[in-house]
Amino acid sequence: MKILLLEHPRNIDPERCNDIANTPLSSCLLTGYVAGLLKSKGHEVVIVEGHLDRLTYENIEASFISFRPDILGVHMIYHWINDIKLHNFLKKVKYEGNPPYITAYGFYPTIAYGDILHQWPVVDSVIVGEPEMTFAELVDSVSGHAVAGDIEGLAYVGRSGEITFKKREPAGELDALPFPLRTEAMLRLPEVNLQGSRGCYGSCTFCYINPFYGNGSRWRGRNPANICEEIKGVISMHGKRDFYFTDPNFFGLGQKGQERARLIASLLKPLNIRFGLEGRVNDIHDETIGALAEAGLRHILIGLESGSDRSLKRMNKMTTVAQNENAIRVLRRHGIEPNVGFIMFEPDSTLDDIKVNFDFLMRNDLLKNLPVTANVLYHHQIILKGTPAYRQLKNEGRLNIQPSSTYEGVTSFTDPKVAALAHLMRRITNFLFTRMAGIWSGKIMAPINAREKYATANQLLLKIFEESLKTLMAGHHINDEQFNAIAEETESEMGRIL
Repeated sequence: MKILLLEHPRNIDPERCNDIANTPLSSCLLTGYVAGLLKSKGHEVVIVEGHLDRLTYENIEASFISFRPDILGVHMIYHWINDIKLHNFLKKVKYEGNPPYITAYGFYPTIAYGDILHQWPVVDSVIVGEPEMTFAELVDSVSGHAVAGDIEGLAYVGRSGEITFKKREPAGELDALPFPLRTEAMLRLPEVNLQGSRGCYGSCTFCYINPFYGNGSRWRGRNPANICEEIKGVISMHGKRDFYFTDPNFFGLGQKGQERARLIASLLKPLNIRFGLEGRVNDIHDETIGALAEAGLRHILIGLESGSDRSLKRMNKMTTVAQNENAIRVLRRHGIEPNVGFIMFEPDSTLDDIKVNFDFLMRNDLLKNLPVTANVLYHHQIILKGTPAYRQLKNEGRLNIQPSSTYEGVTSFTDPKVAALAHLMRRITNFLFTRMAGIWSGKIMAPINAREKYATANQLLLKIFEESLKTLMAGHHINDEQFNAIAEETESEMGRIL
């Protein structure tokens, strides 16, 4: 059969320009894995990179008309808006000419499949969870070789108008999956994305990695030799030597996870590659990081999330501030400056928590780089459906859910002074992100004296944050007039500096 897989265009509202948690990085390989499996079964598959290739829906429609697929699979991404353009495109291809069977897959459809099926009748079904095997069985069903009602992992509206769904267990053997198909657009990225594992043994309140895979899901790792074979293939076919493991949790659990990571390092070392990865701070062990660094590890994202043990406990991080600081020391010992995940403002934060966070960041020299400083001094907890935080806040009656989308909930801060500081920093940093978007994305050349300008802007951000925090902790309030004055003055000064 002919299957078109669409990575649809995404338009990020400037107000949400740095809200990065709308879908995990690992989702970038979902379409490639589906395509790889379907091609291995003899189907004709085309991937349309609407996002990376910056296509219009007119461009996408032309590709659709040229290919005339039997099935249109949409990797549906939540990007902070009600995506009317995508909806209109699907309606047009569904009701004009030869209508394809339309299915959606991804993190957003998995969590919100009920909303999508009720609000988007043009979508025939939603694949819930890992899409590969369900999609393959769906193709058999559409071609008349199976019955859709027997497909685990597929949600659709039955004849009675009720949604029908049978859960599918996550794939038990990841090595059995064909390697993902990579498009030219994906290969143009600075690093080749690959996936060495799926899932996580953690259960952070803000995370929906494991809800995507299903209740009771666990971390699953590929065989290191299988990973190495994929990398060798990419080097051979494309000459690429920069890679990034998109795994939410590269290491896996305990001593076995450390041993596996060191085995991966031993296999990668002869390949002369460079790579990055993501992991939990409690998995940052000196011997393992040393081996990975010798094998080509150059950068790593670690989820610190807070400098307050009290906040870490509320988030159910199952880590401590001491582990955070040890991870930073270990990585720097091996010449790796960590990229950090951090939630400065959570719904129940107090000003004391914010002060502890700020002191932690200063103490660990994490506020010296302008993009990092702007990120960590503003980031609030994003509350998406499927997360423990969403369920808890909803049960407590604290979640504001808009009728247009139940996928994201909004809650107020319990402390109005924390709210005032959070809103101030969000406005100022959004101004900065918007102003620097071209340079930080690499589309515009940085000025010759960029380092000096960035250092000055960085100091201004620290000054505004610290002075505002001190004012609030001293018992003073920031009213709307003062808020606007501080924000406007800071934005004006930022404009002069940059």
